[in-house]
Amino acid sequence: MAKRIDVDDLNVYYGDFLAVEGASIKIAPLTVTAFIGPSGCGKSTFLRTLNRMHEVIPGGRVTGKVMLDGEDLYGPGIDPVNVRRTVGMVFQKANPFPTMSIYDNVIAGYKIAGSRKGKKELDDIVERSLRGANLWEEVKNRLGKPGAGLSGGQQQRLCIARAIAVEPEVLLMDEPCSALDPISTLAIEDLISELKTRYTIVIVTHNMQQAARVSDRTAFFNLAGVGQPGKLIEYDETSKIFSNPSQKATEDYISGRFG
Repeated sequence: MAKRIDVDDLNVYYGDFLAVEGASIKIAPLTVTAFIGPSGCGKSTFLRTLNRMHEVIPGGRVTGKVMLDGEDLYGPGIDPVNVRRTVGMVFQKANPFPTMSIYDNVIAGYKIAGSRKGKKELDDIVERSLRGANLWEEVKNRLGKPGAGLSGGQQQRLCIARAIAVEPEVLLMDEPCSALDPISTLAIEDLISELKTRYTIVIVTHNMQQAARVSDRTAFFNLAGVGQPGKLIEYDETSKIFSNPSQKATEDYISGRFG
């Protein structure tokens, strides 16, 4: 089941540097939420705190709370690996494992975890996941070929298939279309609309039109200047953010006056 995310007064640090300050947000299940804002404002950093990926960078830590259906992701005894299984992630650059086949890329999460699933069950997982990523018909006859041999748009959909194969409840996407052509971008956007019937989705994007097209709610992040922490300035229904934002900084950004 897709899960609700509640973040309360989150501060994100890398060593002594405060990267994001005092962010609070409530994300409903089975919705798409877009994070927008200028480069360096902390939106990708904040996204990574939702599955503790920021901790792979030395010195990465948070204060505040990130709750997933009422469970604190930073509570004592919580395993970050299990968090990342529940909250999947798709990165800006498609990153299929280059030495693995398309088939093995999809089931990589199970292999890394040492799963003992049988061949028939793995076959079913591969087909389900590739169908879920709208890729099955394009690759079903070459599952043994390298994933790195696919086009850029196909590779990104393969990464989405890999993310959903382990059946997460939340899917994070960090600028998933930034390196893709318009047709591949449209395919990913269509896929996001389909995936939100099963997952809670949070996407970082620099593309204002994309945020307006795919998201139900939009969060605008900004920072006062270089070296200053990023802050969540405004969070509302996407239609309101793009037609009648409450904050002047939001209006200035989406109208192209800065950023």
